[in-house]
Amino acid sequence: MNRQLLRARALLRDAAKPLGDAAVGGLTIAMLRTARAFDPDKTAKFFGRASRFIGRWLREDRIGRENLKAAFPEKSPEEIEKILDGVWDNLGRIGAEFAHLDHIWDYDPDQPDKESRVEFTPRTKELFDQIRDDGKPALIFACHLGNWELPALAAVAHGLDAAILFRRPNSEAADRAIERTRAINMGTLIPAGRDAPLRLAQALQEGKHVAMLVDQYLTNGVEVTFFGRKTTANPMLARLRRQVDCPIHGTRIIRLPNNRFRAELSEEVKPVLDASGQIDVQGTMQAITNVVEGWVREYPEQWLWLHRRWR
Repeated sequence: MNRQLLRARALLRDAAKPLGDAAVGGLTIAMLRTARAFDPDKTAKFFGRASRFIGRWLREDRIGRENLKAAFPEKSPEEIEKILDGVWDNLGRIGAEFAHLDHIWDYDPDQPDKESRVEFTPRTKELFDQIRDDGKPALIFACHLGNWELPALAAVAHGLDAAILFRRPNSEAADRAIERTRAINMGTLIPAGRDAPLRLAQALQEGKHVAMLVDQYLTNGVEVTFFGRKTTANPMLARLRRQVDCPIHGTRIIRLPNNRFRAELSEEVKPVLDASGQIDVQGTMQAITNVVEGWVREYPEQWLWLHRRWR
């Protein structure tokens, strides 16, 4: 009887999955269309406020608080709550901005003094021009800081031939809606999966610039230290560097007041070599993680503390 009941539950769950998927997809499409119908700046402010309110009732709020307390033991409870409030605000704003991806990036490299919601540091502009024009591939890492959807826009808008690794949402319908939005001007999108390393390596061999997020926990990743605690990192970027000799740079889009952003590209991050002169995958991922930690320490309220980075 128990076996029959479990089987019936499984059948019911499988039958309901398409309905749930359709509901999530429909909600995603409705949210994108609604956000797109209004002024992006006002919508971002509203979404940020709504996210701060709703987020406080979610399990992720507790995860974020525990993460922050462990990473910043010197901070008071009031400081932790202020950072966490900013985390939820940033997440809500990203949701609103995503609906306007086709025109939110308004920086014109031919008119750098023209008023824009985006600014570049002079060194970033110099580095960007260098990796775009040197005729070489490059590996570029980013993290869930500021608006992490915008670096891909920056690459394409400024003539960088880019291949972007991304993770599909669990809902197929939501995935289709999001991918249609991203495909507008984000270069070649490569979904995470078994063939992703091969496709990314091929992109590098073709001279493309391969970019990926590197700050999430991976069960079978390499061990690194982040904020003094052991965790894991996806070794894919370092393994690709083993196959193709090319520079590694980090990029971030920092959120500024008044709905503005600052784009930054790091200096080249040199890979770590082992005793035989080969790329040390773990050491290289630690060097990259060190850069990410520095970024997060500078703008803790703009990083996504809501996932289980340490386990």
